[in-house]
This record gives sequence, structure tokens and C-alpha cells, in this order.
Amino acid sequence: MKFTEFGFDQRLMEGIEASGYEDATPVQEQVIPLVMAGRDLIASAQTGTGKTAAFLLPLINKIITDPHEDHTNNALVIVPTRELAIQIAQHMEGLSYFTSVSSIAVYGGGDGNAFVQEKKALSHGADVVICTPGKMMAHIKMGYVKLNGLKYLILDEADRMLDMGFFDDIMFIINHLPKKRQNLLFSATMPQKIREMARKILHEPAEVNISISKPNERIKQEAFIVYDTQKIPLVKYLLQKHNFKSVLIFCSSKISVKQLTRDLKRAKFLADEIHSDLEQEKREDVLMQFKSRRLPILVATDILSRGIDIDNIDLVINYDVPHDGEDYVHRIGRTARAEADGTAYTFVSQKEQRKFLAIEKLIGNVVPKSPVPEELGETPSYNTTPSRSHSGNRSFKKPGQFRNKPR
Repeated sequence: MKFTEFGFDQRLMEGIEASGYEDATPVQEQVIPLVMAGRDLIASAQTGTGKTAAFLLPLINKIITDPHEDHTNNALVIVPTRELAIQIAQHMEGLSYFTSVSSIAVYGGGDGNAFVQEKKALSHGADVVICTPGKMMAHIKMGYVKLNGLKYLILDEADRMLDMGFFDDIMFIINHLPKKRQNLLFSATMPQKIREMARKILHEPAEVNISISKPNERIKQEAFIVYDTQKIPLVKYLLQKHNFKSVLIFCSSKISVKQLTRDLKRAKFLADEIHSDLEQEKREDVLMQFKSRRLPILVATDILSRGIDIDNIDLVINYDVPHDGEDYVHRIGRTARAEADGTAYTFVSQKEQRKFLAIEKLIGNVVPKSPVPEELGETPSYNTTPSRSHSGNRSFKKPGQFRNKPR
């Protein structure tokens, strides 16, 4: 379906054309007409499906074509992280460039000047406010946020916000909003707690489900069965062997991020790190360098696994096995965006094997196991199915499964 078929205002169409959009993605094709019709909505969609534009485009169109109060905040988009707030604000700016729609991103970690700008916008009224829950709640408590005319509420990455403990903050904000409004809830997964929240917030919602928990078929997935001590040498080997121009490496802890980044820099790789210990200005600078490909290697915690829209990542490395299958899909979904191909490597240590088996079960596919270079030494076997050994103890082996140099 072409974007010209949605009936958008010409001012918005200019922004769509300037952004290079032509064909709608499946989630956009289903969501946009529902939002334009004024329906409440609960939508689940795999990462990289274009859901940000699916709610921003009809939202902008409604603001410029429907009557609304001046000097009040008209739409509220609540997101889990400052990085996602910044990204959506940038997306918003591009799409609304030829309209008069105003917007602001409200998030923690800024300086005094940022606070002054936020207070001014929230007290005078902005068309679209993109915010993190804690920061928005803090502004509301100070008494100057104008919400009496608010008409639209969007919760993005709702499952992530609940995982991060933001339920009470979200409900505090919602309790300060007008009862009559349009509500949109987007979530990558739909656990029971999300559906319970939806029942509290949404009114007779339409439901859209785009298949989840399946990696993009364009992603070439490989796993390496290693000891923990072999992970850093294997990263260096793979980066030297292959000419990847943009590499995103996920680690499960800040300690691992810092250690790996330090070792890569010592080995003369152009790499940097991003995690919650960094000042906000530094995080934004590093992310901008990576987006523009001035920085070829970025090592990150899961802060970047969801919602960050970067289309040109060639390789994702899971330095540690993600916590669950959904996180795995989100991490590797950073590559193979915008119809491009991509590669995802996952390093699986002995203690992570059960977790990786569960991921393979969830995605419905056995990830090919690639050989580790001999110079890195012996590697553990990949134990998959329980069987009886000759001694009567339980062991785990699968005939034909790759194993480096049996011990």
C-alpha cells in the first residue's frame, strides 16, 4: 500500500516524501487507518516493523486537521528510555517538517537549560510531548504541566516499561489526563500484565498482531560454543577476518562492556561504549557517531536492544546470550533493517547453553554452530539432549553436533 492512499494532508505528505517513504509496512497498513478513525488500539509488532511511523503519521495528520485547544499539550508519547525519546523526537521532526506541529522530548539526565526548555514547553503547551515516565511524573508534580486539553496518549514499548518498573509512574500520569482521549498501546510482546494494563487504559480497542518472536529471515545467524575466556579473543578474530563496516556488540553487564571496549581499543580497533554510567551528552555523541558510521564498532548494554532505529548495521554480536528469546530477537533485529541483509553471531559459554537452547526452541530454529579457530584452543561441546552415559550419569550430547577438539 502506498502512503499516498491513506488520505494524509498535503503538508504531511511533503514530509513523508522528503523522508523517502513510498510503501507502507504491514504494521503501518493495519494501524494507520484505525488511528485515523479514532479507535483505541493495542498492537504487537516485531522490532523493525516501522511502528513509530505507524502512530506518528496519523497523529500528526489529526493534529493539523482536527480542532484542538491552544496552549495545552495535545499528545503524550510515553517511552521507556531517553534514547528512544530522542529518536522518536528526531523522527517526528522530519515527518512534521512542513507542518506547524510542535514537539519536545522530555527525559532525565539533561542539564539546567534542558529543564528550563521542558518547563516552558509543558507550561505553554506543545502539540506532541515524547517523554520517559519518571521525568514526566516529576514535571506534573511541580504543577505547571497543562494536560486539560490532551487528546492522544501513546504508550510505546509498554512491555519494556513494565519490566523496568514504571507501572506506578505510568498510572500516575494517566490519572492526571482527561478521561476522554484516544489511547494507543504498542508492545513487542503481549504477556498477561500488558493485557491487564490495556484493560485499565483502553476503551474497546482494536487489536493488531504482527508476528513476533521470529528473527528477520534476512539475518544470517551463527553461534560459537566457547569458554568465557575465549570471548574477547574471538571478537578480535572475527573483526579482523571480516570487513564489517558497522558492528553492534551487546553485553549483558556494564563490566563486560567496559572490559571489551578497553581491550578492543588496545588492539587498535575504532570502538566505543554506551551504558547507563555515561553522562547523557556522551551517550548521545557516541550514538550519533555510530549512526553516521564515523564509529564502526559500538559495544552496548541492552539499553540499545529495543527501539533504536539504525538501518545500516552489518553485524550484531551477542557477546553474552540474551536473557530470553524475545531479547534475542530484539538484539539481532538491529541488523537486516530496511530490506538489507545482516549477520548475527552469538557466543555461548558452558553456563549459557540451557538458555540458548530455550531461545532456539522459541524461534523454532536451530542456530548453526560455527567452528572456533584452532588457535583459540579447545572449546566445550554443545549439550542439547539428555542421554545416559556408560557410568549411569546423565550427559547431554547430540550426534553430529559441532564440537571443537574433544577433550
